[in-house]
Amino acid sequence: MPWRTATPTAVRAGNGKDGGRLRIIGGRFRGRKIPVPEHPGLRPTGDRVRETLFNWLQPVIAGARCLDLFAGSGALGFEAASRGAGEVIMVERSERVAGLLRANARTLGASHVQVHMADALRWLTGAARPFDLVFLDPPFDQDLLGPSCALLSAGGWLAPAAYIYLETSADRALPELPAGWSLLRDKRTGQVRYALAGFHDEDVRLKGAASAILREPTE
Repeated sequence: MPWRTATPTAVRAGNGKDGGRLRIIGGRFRGRKIPVPEHPGLRPTGDRVRETLFNWLQPVIAGARCLDLFAGSGALGFEAASRGAGEVIMVERSERVAGLLRANARTLGASHVQVHMADALRWLTGAARPFDLVFLDPPFDQDLLGPSCALLSAGGWLAPAAYIYLETSADRALPELPAGWSLLRDKRTGQVRYALAGFHDEDVRLKGAASAILREPTE
């Protein structure tokens, strides 16, 4: 296939680490710290960005089926699991990192978290199951956001009213969004640009109340 594939553990700038440990900042596992794998370029999404993101998602997180496509440290997936997601699927290419993600899920007692060791783009060519929330935080320097969005849209991976989180470096443009996607939020913090898009198919509009809340200027 033409997509360029690479390890999903990008250089993650942020303040989510504490001596090699990641702190979960809200929900059932609030305050728990889990080991962060020592792996080239791995960067947990920072506390400030995660807090803002999950404030946006608060109206829709409960019971949601979530996909953390470039899992890395698991910062986004474990935060979603802590805050009431019904199921979290993490995809991680590194065998060592995937093993630690599984160990962290066991330590937390997060039985609703599953870890798949696979290349993210290749994984999206498999049999699709629709997700309510998708987290896309690939390596900043490898232009994987666009191909990931295209495969998600074309492959049937999105529920009829789904939300997609996108993270990249602050100096990069977001990819062109597929048909049916709308950009709801777009912010920069330090070296990071992060955004939230919504998807709706021809028959189902974005959840009206939640969409309105997401558009409010408060964090």
